[in-house]
Amino acid sequence: MSHAANPCLPAVAAAPRRMGRMAALWLNASILVAYLAASTAPSPLYALYREAWGFSALTLTLVFSTYAFTLLAALLFFGALSDHRGRREVVIVAMVLEIASILLFRHAESVAWLIAARAVQGVATGIATSALSAGMQDIDRERGSLLTSISPLFGMGAGALLAGGLAQFAPAPTRLVFDVLLAVLAAQAVAAFWLPETVSKRAGALASMRPQLAVPRRARAMLWQVMPVNTAQWALGGFYASLGPSLARIITGLHSPLLGGAVVASLVLSGAVAILFVRTRPARAALAGGTAALVVGVSVTLAGVQLHSIAAFFVGSIIAGLGFGAAFNGTLRSLVPLAEAHERAALMSTFFVLSYLAFSMPAIAAGLLAGRIGLQAASIGYGLLLVALACVALAMMTRRKP
Repeated sequence: MSHAANPCLPAVAAAPRRMGRMAALWLNASILVAYLAASTAPSPLYALYREAWGFSALTLTLVFSTYAFTLLAALLFFGALSDHRGRREVVIVAMVLEIASILLFRHAESVAWLIAARAVQGVATGIATSALSAGMQDIDRERGSLLTSISPLFGMGAGALLAGGLAQFAPAPTRLVFDVLLAVLAAQAVAAFWLPETVSKRAGALASMRPQLAVPRRARAMLWQVMPVNTAQWALGGFYASLGPSLARIITGLHSPLLGGAVVASLVLSGAVAILFVRTRPARAALAGGTAALVVGVSVTLAGVQLHSIAAFFVGSIIAGLGFGAAFNGTLRSLVPLAEAHERAALMSTFFVLSYLAFSMPAIAAGLLAGRIGLQAASIGYGLLLVALACVALAMMTRRKP
């Protein structure tokens, strides 16, 4: 008699078999990589869209910032939801929205399509970011902190290079990269059903969707201490993701999507490398060293812009990226230990709200200024402000007791 027909044997559990915790850690990280790759994939394509549809630098930054604003709204409304509903459920819902946004990008026929795609993508990323980050920290605090730091930067660099390379060397430049992303996201969405749950469901899900910035009392002082450098680095990232490829065209005179992708990648991939090197260093040392590198890197980049030197521009971008990565990792390792497991998603939500405000608002200002005085002059003024802000952060660190 077969096992299935024997009524004396114990019933098979109804719950599906979940993957192991380490496999879940890496799946969460890969999903975060895919989300951020999708976020920068349009950056090298903006010049192609501008040539086809004819819009200004300000319109470009508004399209880009739609993503950041809707992401902020999603973080405010849904950032703590996974603390109540569970990580897996929230991640799966967010992945459905992300796939919808990629379909909108693939079929975009006007600026309105790009804005709609960016809006849906921002909501999806906002819902997923805090849940994925908190889920990785639930599984393994040390590895989770590392992967939460490195995955967004690696994803942003990979997305920009992939889109730029396919746009330059493959057919259908504004569609093929989204076909690739659709295939990756669909496979990840199926795998997400086997993620283990890392927190217990608890009451208060609806109440958690009231817009609020929730920071545990123990983490508040540290959050304010890291905000100056965090603002400077994310403002730099927002500028590169929106206007960096256009600025590279002015400096080099080359109309190359791959060059645009390389501009974004030079900043974020060097940031990922920096995280690997500083992850075992004290968080305070990573913060201070990263801030100093940010000052040096942005200064060298500005020299490249002024002198029309592509070598100085890329060298400065790489140095600034090293500073970005080191300071970002130091920030996370300073904040995360100050929150309990049920507080992590809310803390990550608040942190990313502040980060994406810095990512979007200064970039919009730069786009507006570029329309008045030109992109090259606007970028120099923008960079000088970032250097000043990073210097303020350094001064605060030297006065702070270890």
